[in-house]
Amino acid sequence: MENKDRKLYRLDELTDYKVASNYSDVRGWKIVDADNRTIGKIDNLWVNKDMQRVVYLDVNVDKTIIDDSRHEVHDAIANESGKEFMYRDGESHLIIPIGSVSINKDTKIVMANSIGYDTFRKTIRYNQLHNFDRNYERSVLKSYYPDEESRFGSDSDDDTFYNRREFENRHY
Repeated sequence: MENKDRKLYRLDELTDYKVASNYSDVRGWKIVDADNRTIGKIDNLWVNKDMQRVVYLDVNVDKTIIDDSRHEVHDAIANESGKEFMYRDGESHLIIPIGSVSINKDTKIVMANSIGYDTFRKTIRYNQLHNFDRNYERSVLKSYYPDEESRFGSDSDDDTFYNRREFENRHY
């Protein structure tokens, strides 16, 4: 995203922002899929600064998922020349909409309620050194919810895009 159009920030970039005392700071917590298999650790929280709320968890993906998919051709991406997408070194992060998880404060585990291991394995990852754009967000949502793909179409304004159940702010 270009800086002038940028709406999403990692929480650690926003020095004046912190997790409210009545909510859990899940950074560093393990995240598991719907079958309790480890997906990775929560590295950060993505905040929509204009809306002043968390919209994504930033997950540093577990090495086993990376190893399983390192040489796999991603079926959802091909560039204009028809070349296939391959993961690059450093692409070890993915985002999960905050409304797609439940948080267990006692065990300090975040659970992706309806997203399975294979879906996470095939979901497009990104390099945390670069910010992602709305196209990446749409691709991720389509991979998590393929039966609802048409819902993630062309919303360009944040109020519309983030006003869906996947972003329901139950935790923050």
